Amino acid sequence: MLSSEAKIALLIDADNAPAAKIEAILAEIAKYGVANTRRAYGNWKNPNLKPWEDNLHEFAIRPVQQFDLTKGKNATDAALIIDAMDLLYTRNLDAFAIVTSDCDFTPLVMRILTDGLKVYGFGEKKTPKPFVYACSTFLYLENLGQDADIGPAKTVDSVKKTTKELKQDTKLVSLLRRAVTTAQDEDGWSNLAAVGVHISNQASFDPRNYGYAKLSTLVDATDLFELQRRQNGIYVRDKRDAKGAKP
Repeated sequence: MLSSEAKIALLIDADNAPAAKIEAILAEIAKYGVANTRRAYGNWKNPNLKPWEDNLHEFAIRPVQQFDLTKGKNATDAALIIDAMDLLYTRNLDAFAIVTSDCDFTPLVMRILTDGLKVYGFGEKKTPKPFVYACSTFLYLENLGQDADIGPAKTVDSVKKTTKELKQDTKLVSLLRRAVTTAQDEDGWSNLAAVGVHISNQASFDPRNYGYAKLSTLVDATDLFELQRRQNGIYVRDKRDAKGAKP
């Protein structure tokens, strides 16, 4: 987790992101730091970008004009990538936030990560998996604004994965079990905070993408782990390891 003073560059692919989510996006970014650089890229003569245009001044986002130089070619992508590399080399930044549902930015994300900066991705559920997995953290816009602090709990419930669905997600189950095993203490219990750190260090992950506001509720919903609440936090143990173990 970055500090509250972390400097974050927010770069928006306006052609491939809904303007209606910008307030929730900025609220999410505020958890990690300050979006002191805010840019939105697109051909602003295109009437389809009118919803974005209406939000630019309100949220202090600088529009970057990019004409469609060749039909069928997305010049907006190139402009965003060039600016991102310039920012990477000339600004003292701690992270990037990239808003897009386009897979073309995957190499950019991997390049930024190489310099040790975090990349927070935001996109719709149609976003290709390579971009989702490349980001330090990726959050689907359909789920954004649905945790306990931002939106009504019933909104989370409407997209919540069932226990059966969670168990069938082999990638999720493997990720959780590896993290729990890595964070185990001598008694076989793992501090959930340490589990969360381990997960964030190795994969793009947010419990809200599964319909759960917190990691603890997601872990509990899998029915694969025991949870124990202590004064110094929540501890978790794989039920497979718990068999025959002393409490």
